[in-house]
Amino acid sequence: MNLVQLGDAEQWPALGLGTWRFGEAATRHAGEVAAVRHALELGYRVLDTAEMYGEGGAERVVGEALAGAVREGVVKREQVLVVSKVYPHHASAAGVQAACERSLHRLGLEQIDLYLSHWRGSLPLEETLEGFTRLVAAGRIRHWGVSNFDLQDMHALRQLDGGGHCATNQVYYAASSRGVEFDLLPWMQNQRMPLMAYSPLDEGKLAHDTRLAALARVLGLSAAQLALAWVLRQPGVMAIPKAGSLQHLRDNLVAASTTLDAAACAAIDAIFPAPRRKQQLAMI
Repeated sequence: MNLVQLGDAEQWPALGLGTWRFGEAATRHAGEVAAVRHALELGYRVLDTAEMYGEGGAERVVGEALAGAVREGVVKREQVLVVSKVYPHHASAAGVQAACERSLHRLGLEQIDLYLSHWRGSLPLEETLEGFTRLVAAGRIRHWGVSNFDLQDMHALRQLDGGGHCATNQVYYAASSRGVEFDLLPWMQNQRMPLMAYSPLDEGKLAHDTRLAALARVLGLSAAQLALAWVLRQPGVMAIPKAGSLQHLRDNLVAASTTLDAAACAAIDAIFPAPRRKQQLAMI
């Protein structure tokens, strides 16, 4: 599996586990905790969540699974990159700090490894950055970044004092949603800033695409595996698909270890052409 550089001295696997839609129903809690625990047992080391997911419920799922895995010796805490996000309306200097403390409580952690602004809201970026800076100084987070920021937003961030410390940008990126390739992804690669791709299967649509399935069959893959391998082929790109079953967790690991040749990539380009002009940033 590819490794992606985060900051100056850290490398993390390019494949992580997303938890969007986790934590929304008490009846699914045990199964979701088990899914995260299975992921850790299989070797997943990047867990992505947010205060928005289940209004904190997904953070509780991640925290419970991680605590059990650490307690039972499956992993050490420092071996796992825990990512969470703050709502834009909580992103004032004081609001970021208060939201982080709530997330830490739900996660059962002393520190979040990577803390992101979930999307750009109406509060000034200067305030958000001030809150992040204070959290780093207090040891409550190790790195900070953003999510759903297009190139103009990244430029605005970079103009601020300390804006160069942004560790990543998490955006929607899939073979059928390639808008970031026009300008955002090349800029991030030039800056050596990893892109975290959420919804790399286009909210599950690519798993059922018959054209991808035909290509994948020749490679011994499923359509979903081919779509995920395609995203992960890019240098400096991480992907955080949600997986709620043991089989899907295993399938995604196979995809992350698959190298696509030029012919396979060209065939996918023919189905889903690269953007020729600027597109609006995709979001969910």
